[in-house]
Amino acid sequence: MAADSTLDITRQLITMLFGRHLQHVGVRLWDGSQLPDASPRRTTVVLNHPGALRAMLLPGDEVSLGEAYLYNDIDIEGDVEGVFALAQELQQELSGSWRKLMLAKRLLRLPAIHTPRDTRRGRARLAGRRHSVRRDRQAIAYHYNVSNEFYALWQDSRMVYSCAYFRTPDDDLETAQLQKLDYICRKLRLRPGQTLLDVGCGWGGLVIHAAQHYGVKALGITLSEPQAEEANRRIERAGLADRAEVLVADYREVEAPKRNGTEGYDALVSVGMFEHVGEALLPAYFERAWGLLRPGGLFLNHGIARRATDPPQRGRSFSNTYVFPDGELVPIGTTIRVAEDIGFEVRDVESLREHYALTLRHWVRNLEAHHEEALRFVDEPTYRVWRLFMSGSAYGFTVGQLNVYQTLLLKPYADGSSGLPLTREDWYQTSEVDLTMASRARLE
Repeated sequence: MAADSTLDITRQLITMLFGRHLQHVGVRLWDGSQLPDASPRRTTVVLNHPGALRAMLLPGDEVSLGEAYLYNDIDIEGDVEGVFALAQELQQELSGSWRKLMLAKRLLRLPAIHTPRDTRRGRARLAGRRHSVRRDRQAIAYHYNVSNEFYALWQDSRMVYSCAYFRTPDDDLETAQLQKLDYICRKLRLRPGQTLLDVGCGWGGLVIHAAQHYGVKALGITLSEPQAEEANRRIERAGLADRAEVLVADYREVEAPKRNGTEGYDALVSVGMFEHVGEALLPAYFERAWGLLRPGGLFLNHGIARRATDPPQRGRSFSNTYVFPDGELVPIGTTIRVAEDIGFEVRDVESLREHYALTLRHWVRNLEAHHEEALRFVDEPTYRVWRLFMSGSAYGFTVGQLNVYQTLLLKPYADGSSGLPLTREDWYQTSEVDLTMASRARLE
């Protein structure tokens, strides 16, 4: 096909498909020309070869859109978050069979240029029954066993891989994650001598914080061996080996401790693990949590949710293919209903939606700032997976397609009493951590 014809078809398709988004998202073609003009924009999509648009839009799902970026058919310069409104519109354009057929005829006139799909990571390939212990271990290993050093490049010093808590939008990530850890401990009203189980503890940030600042005996569990090894190293360095430990275990494999004639942990927490459970297993998840708690115990469940008005994801998605295989998001109403069916009393539900958007933007900026260093631990497509999915998640939380909730659940005493104070004022009182942070700020 003549070069001019390829350029003409590409320009026509971009004008037709990108439409109003060209105000904010510019396009640079392989010959250096730009659409709609050369004015600087928040985001620029770079088509690296004459077949790039074809690679992006055929077969026309979000996986092919994502793979075009992962494998360098296209590049994204500037703010990656800026492409997601356009990407969603492109998927809608390609969802109707007649519209898709008409576009496919034009796209097939572009050359089929196949860029290498080589990566150390590849698509997720899991075996076994969905959400079985064996398969869940594979899913967790796929996402978390990438490289501790890679994660450390863009997280805070405690390697807390979940939504931070910002008192102001100007808080740095280190401060916001410390505030989140302390906020959780306050919500659980932890006291010295109590026992805490952290389900899906990651690199042990909350386990260490709770043992260090609240005097509890904390056990964390994760399905990732590299996470557990690093968490226990951090526990040793903090001098907390007598009060904290992290084990490689599934939540279905943990037994309730017995102490002073009472069975169960004083408090349970699950932060950022809930998305891996699966809707079909929610009853088993909450039943296990119920069995692990003593009467009067609190369970803080922190997880991402989808809107109840949005249908569940069907077919291939970028997240299930390259990020969180077998991950499932359920509406908060579903979560609460199942928890109540098991017997839990809902004491508090708080959305931290805006906080997660802020957290993700910190992570993306840190990742981009360490691009070259990241390539010592992962390859370029893997780096691009995280850059893309974290930017897309930030967009989802910003526009309300995603939400994240902290749900505080109580296992009441036999007589129905809670043992809780009448107000939540103690959540917001000055703590040892606040005083330490204030002192550090004065020194700086």
